[in-house]
Amino acid sequence: MIFLRVDGLRGARRAMRDAEAPVPGALRAGEAAAAVGLSAEAGWNQVEEDWRFMLAAGDGFAARDAADGRLVGSALVLPLGRAVAWVGMVLVAATHRRLGLGTALFARCLDACARQGLLAGLDATEIGQPVYARLGFVDVYALRRWRLERAVAAPAAGTALRIAAVSLADLAALAAFDAARSGMRRPAILAHLATRGPGFVARDADGALAGYVLSRNGRTAMQVGPLVARDADVARSLLAAATSAARGPFVLDVPGAQEELAALLRAHGAASPRGFMRMARGDPGALARPRGLFAISGPELG
Repeated sequence: MIFLRVDGLRGARRAMRDAEAPVPGALRAGEAAAAVGLSAEAGWNQVEEDWRFMLAAGDGFAARDAADGRLVGSALVLPLGRAVAWVGMVLVAATHRRLGLGTALFARCLDACARQGLLAGLDATEIGQPVYARLGFVDVYALRRWRLERAVAAPAAGTALRIAAVSLADLAALAAFDAARSGMRRPAILAHLATRGPGFVARDADGALAGYVLSRNGRTAMQVGPLVARDADVARSLLAAATSAARGPFVLDVPGAQEELAALLRAHGAASPRGFMRMARGDPGALARPRGLFAISGPELG
């Protein structure tokens, strides 16, 4: 009979785990379809078009099964200007969990942010929030996800606000309007989203930009956002336009401070099944001071 000390047993288990765990490498653009399988298994909303865009615009990391080479883990870093990068899509297939893959993939993301001198930001689930806090991330602000089954009613007539579909000619103005209010610089994301679903701009009678909304098709729902506006009345007009131009259901990720919009969604039968915490590893700077941000782009896009 052979007896093992506890620390020896733990070491044997650790060695076995390390031997079984794939070493993270680059996630290739041609693996977008396989990556959809990972996000779908987790119940997330992304489609192949999302993955293709993110892999073209950012740095993707992958874990592949040692035996057959199939994709079993992912993570992504998406630069948002010269100061901020968004970390997301950290996924591990159910068959390969508890091997340390998620930790290894996330570490690759943090290394990429550090090499580029970028502040790492992310939207954490309630389970992930304490884990990220131990890694130096600080809370920025809370978000609630809302699921809406029907269109939002337009406000009563009488405003001079003009709502029109987004055009390519609007994109430069939208990017400037957005950067001044969101703390991010993301013209490529806005240009991409303008091709994915109904998008609208709101202008005053004199032509001044008062807000915009973009949306994109998803696997289970239409994601509405970003929604950036001068005030809640403009946000409601834009949300009514976007939800009337597409088939539901819709999901919106709304900062907790936007209580008026939350009340509007609740009045239209929306439910909020989950929350997120926007976090940053270091001083969040302008990220902590959004102005007129009524809905984000989604946890994967910031």
